[in-house]
Amino acid sequence: MVDILVLIVGFVALIFGANKLVDAASGLAAKFGIPNIVIGLTIVAFGTSAPELVVNVIAAINENTEMVLGNVLGSNIFNVLGILGISAMIYPLAVKSNTTWYEIPLSLLAAFVVLVITADIFLDPSHQNIISRSDAILLLLFFTIFLVYNIAVSKSETTDEKTDVSIQKTSIAILFIFIGLGGLVLGGHLIVQSATSIAQILGLSERVIGLTIVSIGTSLPELATSIVAVRKKNVDIAIGNVVGSNIFNIFFVLGVSAVVTPVLVNSISFIDIVMNIFAGMLLFLFVFTGKYRSIERWEGIVLIGVYLGYLIYLVGF
Repeated sequence: MVDILVLIVGFVALIFGANKLVDAASGLAAKFGIPNIVIGLTIVAFGTSAPELVVNVIAAINENTEMVLGNVLGSNIFNVLGILGISAMIYPLAVKSNTTWYEIPLSLLAAFVVLVITADIFLDPSHQNIISRSDAILLLLFFTIFLVYNIAVSKSETTDEKTDVSIQKTSIAILFIFIGLGGLVLGGHLIVQSATSIAQILGLSERVIGLTIVSIGTSLPELATSIVAVRKKNVDIAIGNVVGSNIFNIFFVLGVSAVVTPVLVNSISFIDIVMNIFAGMLLFLFVFTGKYRSIERWEGIVLIGVYLGYLIYLVGF
């Protein structure tokens, strides 16, 4: 019970810290004349993936590499099957042309990249599968391309959407930045510590804990954002938030984590890697099986069903 309470406190501190950091940093950037679009594509995008990043970096420092990979894969699988499934059940999700032909395929490419960089035994004369620092640098280069693409697309499109920015005094904004960073570090430390303890008590691997409890918890900002967006009929935000987060998680979060500590990949993790690819392919397929490039309610039910089946498999094994 103590570990569960510590885990909950960790998630609260983590999400609180991420929100405070994003609000303060966005306000400070706006005060110094940084364009709204750049704020949205960098600070806000970073904020929604900050929980995964902080938890992973702390896990990497502690050499809990099973949790590192499990959190990234678990978050991405939950994003597609869980969050988009729930969102589509609330309201059908129409998909924009750019998302259909560029962003969803790019997220699918990211999933295949993970398969390639982890299959050392199959592709090279190696005795173990590992995401090395050179692999991590490659992921970060992919992330740079994604960031440049985002900025180029945003500048070429005319849109009335603006990032909600609250401008504060410089001293207060800096104070909130430190408070946000403190919340992130404290929350990340508590989550890794308590999740590891829970795994030992229940006899579960760090991989399974990372794929379930930790990944769902760190994906709560994406879940909240998507549900609020879809209830307001802003379905572009709901899908873009999830697809962008998946690309961000693999290229940036996993990249930074593997730079800190190379990630050793167990053979059983390939089931999760393939599941991540399958989720991406299912999303791409459902875009075309629905009406007018959309994800219908029945498809959302299928996504949820697949995710529940995957959770049952994880707990069973």
